[in-house]
Amino acid sequence: MNKRRWVIIALSFASMIGVSIWIAKASRVADATPVLMPWWAHLLALTAVAIEITSRALKIGWSAAALRIRVTFPTSLRTCVGGDLGAAITPARTGAEPARFLILAEGGVKPADALMILFMELFLEMLSLAFIAIVLAFVFNGAGRVIGTLLGMIGGYAGVVLGAGAFGVILAHRNAHGPPPEWALRLRLHAGRWRVIQLQLRQLRISIEQVKHARVGMMLASFAASIVHVGTRLTILPLIVFALGDPKFSANVANLVLWPLAILYGGAIAPAPGGGGLIELSFRQTLRHAISGSYFGASLNWWRFYTYWLYIVLGSIAAGHVVLRALRKRDLEKLHGHLHVAVIKAHTEEQAAAHREERAP
Repeated sequence: MNKRRWVIIALSFASMIGVSIWIAKASRVADATPVLMPWWAHLLALTAVAIEITSRALKIGWSAAALRIRVTFPTSLRTCVGGDLGAAITPARTGAEPARFLILAEGGVKPADALMILFMELFLEMLSLAFIAIVLAFVFNGAGRVIGTLLGMIGGYAGVVLGAGAFGVILAHRNAHGPPPEWALRLRLHAGRWRVIQLQLRQLRISIEQVKHARVGMMLASFAASIVHVGTRLTILPLIVFALGDPKFSANVANLVLWPLAILYGGAIAPAPGGGGLIELSFRQTLRHAISGSYFGASLNWWRFYTYWLYIVLGSIAAGHVVLRALRKRDLEKLHGHLHVAVIKAHTEEQAAAHREERAP
């Protein structure tokens, strides 16, 4: 990455830390004794992080197995934490998929297969979020406006993913070949750019055909792993608040479970890396009445550590150099070249198979 990006990251991180300090000081009760989290709570939080990462790694591996693609567990594990690092240091988490794509490709997975795995993983993530949101709506049916906010956010996310997928499917069947249509020219998608889009459309069509023949059992296992990973993340804040001894804990369990889900996934659209303080401000706005002032600063800081900062450390250790390469333009262009060859090869094989079927008696 260039120096300008590093400056933006540094400013965003400084803003996050500054906002956290301000919130901790503003919520502190006068003459209150500093609150410390016991060692067993840290051990449980680390265990939850390990379960969350492991379940995501299994989800990637099982998604690949459903598509009859072999991905080793170490590669899946590095893909998870490397994607976390890429997401953490880029605006709106835009670096997650390039990082995961490159790690899979360098782990021996063909570029075309890597795209299919990520396509499947994103689809199952959407389904698991919708499932968990519905279950939580029944469990905490008296939680008030947070339920409506959560269901609206998940519904909007699912609508965007399904809408984009449906639009892509239509284009893949109608516009994967030939010159740019009139509407594309109006959007200034000239022949060169349109060829790149057509390349992606051909890959999408191949991915859809592959998904049609996916192993149902492995897809269900991957879906279950996705539910575990989302559900585990929701235990972090309740664990922290309980361990700190906040007397408000029992009356606010619903808020401590539901609002973090909305904040974590809603904050993904923040334009600054890590949110630039937006996540911290959202935490204060939504949970200031659910956590006592004496415990608020410690709850926020430890929650952010176990849901954000620790993932940066793990991602840097496991795949830091690969993630930084994934965010450099020339490395992505090289991978796109490999992808182009892979898609053309797959498309040629598809046409040859169709030709053989036509000639068969």
